Amino acid sequence: MLWLLLLSACAVAGTSCARLCRAAVHAAVAGAPAPHGHRLTVYEAAYLSGGPVRVAEVTMVSMARQRRLLLAHTGWVTVVDPHGRDALERAVLRAIGSEGQSRIAPVRAATAGGAPVQALADRLVAAGLAVPEETRRTVRSALRQVRGALLVVLGLGGVALFTTPPDAGGSSSAVAWFALPLVLTVSCLLIARVEGRPYTGWASGPGRRLLCALSARPDGDERTYLTAVAVAGVAAVGDPGLVTAFAHRDRTVHREHGHRTRPGDRGGRGDRDDPERGPARRGR
Repeated sequence: MLWLLLLSACAVAGTSCARLCRAAVHAAVAGAPAPHGHRLTVYEAAYLSGGPVRVAEVTMVSMARQRRLLLAHTGWVTVVDPHGRDALERAVLRAIGSEGQSRIAPVRAATAGGAPVQALADRLVAAGLAVPEETRRTVRSALRQVRGALLVVLGLGGVALFTTPPDAGGSSSAVAWFALPLVLTVSCLLIARVEGRPYTGWASGPGRRLLCALSARPDGDERTYLTAVAVAGVAAVGDPGLVTAFAHRDRTVHREHGHRTRPGDRGGRGDRDDPERGPARRGR
């Protein structure tokens, strides 16, 4: 019984650790060389720092800074200028819809999942600055498998400890033998914490080096303000109203999913001038 449990623990630990090592090696080999002298745009810095959602937030903050969107602290966005100046801005306007007002949360989600953000991600991956989605997903899955294997090894070791007769000295033997797969999984996780981190984030090694050269402090001019949002999020600029606006979660049920707006939600046309939603749009 002891040997059967031990072999099972070793098989689970060895398989999971081998998969993680193979995923990390494949990710390292598949990385494309980064271009020399490349200067990140604000959108690129946003993707490498926080992914698609950060790109959507930077786009909306940029439009709000130019008074083309109004971001209310209650979590609503209102269109002032319906003409987008690039593909990402047009994606934001499409997500807001023809009424010119919407909750920030669904607009952010729709923009983050749109084609312009995907095109930006593809360009960064091709330039060697971003980690491909498939690589990131594979490495994360392998890490989860190793963590699960650690729990399995602990469980099997506990079963062996309590089922082995103590009079034959089997308990201490079980502990000693199960230490081998336990040390294997723990050491693999510790190494992955350092070596695997470049393959679980958005930015590759060259991308992170370019990010380190950017300032995350809003020094007053427009580019450094947006760069701070791109690198560190909306909290970096110290605007409580902006932080509160983006902190709201979407609590409405959209009609395009076949549901009515719930009582108490502010989703109809009759409350467009409600101060709880922010300023209403006066014209296109």
